[in-house]
Formats: sequence, structure tokens, C-alpha cells
Amino acid sequence: MTRRTANLRLGALTLLALALLMTWDALGGDLPLARLAGTPMGFPWRENPFLVHVMHEGARNLSWLLVAGLFAAIRWPVGVLRRLDMPTRARLALTVLASVVAVSLLKHASATSCPWDLQEFGGVARHVSHWAWGVSDGGPGGCFPAGHASAAFAYLGGYFVLRRVAPRAAAIWLGVTLAAGLVLGLTQQMRGAHYMSHTLWTAWICWTVGFLIDLVATRRRPSLPHERPAPLHASP
Repeated sequence: MTRRTANLRLGALTLLALALLMTWDALGGDLPLARLAGTPMGFPWRENPFLVHVMHEGARNLSWLLVAGLFAAIRWPVGVLRRLDMPTRARLALTVLASVVAVSLLKHASATSCPWDLQEFGGVARHVSHWAWGVSDGGPGGCFPAGHASAAFAYLGGYFVLRRVAPRAAAIWLGVTLAAGLVLGLTQQMRGAHYMSHTLWTAWICWTVGFLIDLVATRRRPSLPHERPAPLHASP
């Protein structure tokens, strides 16, 4: 498979994921799921010590430690990162940061409040689609997309930098990153901090950031004989 063919397939997959996310929004799947964890008195799991201190604070701190490790690996690579040249290792670390920044900027501009802010769950806000830009829901806003899930999904860029030199490692990296992001997203869903769509959009944004950076960075780079893109369905 040529690089162009692989990129076209990934582009088609990215657009398909976008269409599915838009369908989820159109069908209004967020509130029914939020009601599974929420009550008129709020979200019972909101202050659960394990979810707060381990799955939220602990996972966030671990993610930043991994970011620091990626930057250190630019100079001192370990494991599969030794198969990447220094510019590519730097791109990986910067892609993670770029994904986090993209999600943070969108959150800062968002007027959407979190589920625990809704009147239905003991708050003051009313439910307004996160696509209703500039329309206040009466709450504090700043809740779309899911920032905490980006602590894992930001690493999706690793798939793009590894897929040509280490297909098996790229597939494992992709699977672990997606699984970790979904777990963090479900944790916040149970606490009432986010809707499911917030988590899914964070995954799509981080994936797209990684894909676009890879396209730009490799546009004029010739293909090497040992490069072969990793299939998304590759088994660990």
C-alpha cells in the first residue's frame, strides 16, 4: 500500500467518524446516557474518592509525566521510539501538546455547561446543543469538548508517527490510547462532568490534529523502503 493510498483511507475513516458523530448529535443521545448516572439531586458519583483522586487527578498527572517523558525521549529515546529519527520524535511530543491545546481552546470558547449544571440534575442550566454557538444555557459553560479525556486521546498522534516504521507497535499504541480515553471519558460521565458526545468529539479532534500534522510533516518527505502503514485492524 502506498503512502497516498493509506492517507486516503485514513481520510475516509476520519470523515466517516465525523458523520457518525454528527448523527449522534442529531439523535440526541447525550441526555439519556446522562440520566443513567444522574438524579434530580445530582450525580452520586461526583465526589467518589477513587474517581476524583485516581481516575481524574491521578490520570491527569500521569499524562503530564508521559508528556515530559516524550520530550526527554527526543534526546534519549527508549523502546520503539528508537526507531524514529529525532525530528519525528519531536513531532510526536509536539503533536500531543497541540492536541491538548486544540481541545482547551475549544473548551474556553464553549458556552455549553456540564451535565451536573443542568436543572434536571439539581443545577441551574438548561440543555442546549453544543453546536448552538453563542447561545447561553444559563450555566457556567466551558464544558465542550471533554478536556480530561484528552489526557489520553492526545496521544493518538503516536499512531501516525509509528505506523510506517513499526506497524505492530502503532496498532498497540492506537488500541491502548483509545481504550484509556474511553475509560477516562466514562469516568467523567459517571461524575456528571461530561456527556458522551464530549468524549467522542475529543477523540475525533485529537485524531484529526495528529493526522493533519502528519500530512503536513510528511508531504515532501520521500517514502523509505522499510516504511509500511499499519492497518487499523492489526491485532496486538
